[in-house]
Amino acid sequence: MTTIRSLMTDDHRHCDDLFAVAEEAMAENKISTAAAAFACFRQAMLAHFAAEEKTLFPTFEAKTGMSMGPTQVMRLEHTQMRTLLDDAAAALAAGNADDYLGVAETLVIMMQQHNMKEENILYPMCDQHLPGELPAVLERLNSDLALV
Repeated sequence: MTTIRSLMTDDHRHCDDLFAVAEEAMAENKISTAAAAFACFRQAMLAHFAAEEKTLFPTFEAKTGMSMGPTQVMRLEHTQMRTLLDDAAAALAAGNADDYLGVAETLVIMMQQHNMKEENILYPMCDQHLPGELPAVLERLNSDLALV
C-alpha cells in the first residue's frame, strides 16, 4: 500500500538522482551539461516543495490544527533551499564552477537534514493523522509531482 511517506520519500530519491547527474557533469568539468541537468533537478525540487505546500501541509494542518509546528519549519527550509537553488543556477549560468560548488555543498547538507526530518517525522505524522484523506491526498500529490 502506498503511503504518504513512501510516495514522498521516493520523490526525494528521484530529486537526489537528478542532482547526482548534475554533480557528475561538474566532476567532468562539463558546465553546460551540468546546467541542463541542474535545471531538471531544480524543477523537480520546486514541484516537490509546491506539492507539499499546496496539498500536503494544508491538509495536515486542517486535520491536526498544527500550523506552527513541523510544517512551518519545513516551509522556512523550503524558502532557504529555493534561494540556494537560484544561487546555484545563477553560478552555472555564469559559468562559475567554484561558486556553484560552494552553493551545491550547502544545498546538499540542507537537503539531507530536511529530508531526514520529513521522512522520519513529518510524513509518518501525516500517514497517522490522514488515513481517511489518504486516497485523495495521494492522488493530488501524484498529480502535483507529475507536472514536472
